[in-house]
Amino acid sequence: MNEITLTGHENNQRLDKFLSENIENLTRTSAANLIEAGNCRVNGKLAAKNFKLKTGDKIILMIPEPTKTDILPEEIPSDSSLSVEVIYEDGDLLVVNKSRGMVVHPAHGNYSGTLVNFLMHHCGDSLSGINGEIRPGIVHRIDKNTSGLLLVAKNDFTHIRLSEQLKAHTVKREYQAVVSGIVRENGKIDASIGRHKVRRKEMCVCGADGLQSINPRNAVTHYEVIKNYEGGALRATHLKICLETGRTHQIRVHLAYIGHPVLGDDVYGNGKPKWLGGQCLHAGKLGFIHPRNGEYMEFKSGLPEYFVKLIKQLRE
Repeated sequence: MNEITLTGHENNQRLDKFLSENIENLTRTSAANLIEAGNCRVNGKLAAKNFKLKTGDKIILMIPEPTKTDILPEEIPSDSSLSVEVIYEDGDLLVVNKSRGMVVHPAHGNYSGTLVNFLMHHCGDSLSGINGEIRPGIVHRIDKNTSGLLLVAKNDFTHIRLSEQLKAHTVKREYQAVVSGIVRENGKIDASIGRHKVRRKEMCVCGADGLQSINPRNAVTHYEVIKNYEGGALRATHLKICLETGRTHQIRVHLAYIGHPVLGDDVYGNGKPKWLGGQCLHAGKLGFIHPRNGEYMEFKSGLPEYFVKLIKQLRE
């Protein structure tokens, strides 16, 4: 149990923000979740996460013991169709390279064969618990049908500091994609993204199609042209993409918004060519400051087989 009595300089500060700044290894999201679950009282009464504090307020925060998860550890062979490769590992973190088709964390319809199942087998109890029992260690995500590199935290200290780097836009995340149509010049897409009001499983640019998205958040994507393929029946462009922000489906939504959906994307594009079985999008480079020693680290992942096959077909 944590007890704090405010002594000054906290007037009008939000409760969730204050807790995240004054309790070790507690993120603002975790603080908000604890408040909403009824684990926090101010002056003996339950308070909302946006409660404005004042000098003299007494806060009592209960942090429940972690619950045992029902998610089972799984060994996933490196030669299986859904595979994950550990690129780097130390006492604080891992960098992993996941195949396309692998879900990052368990959800409805996908309770096994996920990256989390693999991590629980590989790391045992050595995973950050900040994102809860469903997403232990997961600092950021990539979509099921996106391949490539991800960061995983082994402890809360590392998780919090990596999350801070993501929030400050200092983590280097570079992707490659093949998109429909010919993109002539490098560019930047600055358009807020939120959940679609009608198709709730989809995201959309706020204001696109005349709809105001739900809870839009700023989103910025940079892209560079690698090569155009104009000669065949399928006109396409190979792009390098850098994320400034990290919204759900950001790259796919932004590229569809400018009229160049990712090839194979059956949600924001037409899904063609069908043999791809998903979007041609690969997280190929990841760079960050190591939370423990302050050194910059950068990792690369070569283009996977499906990506190379598509490029070969476009060349021919």
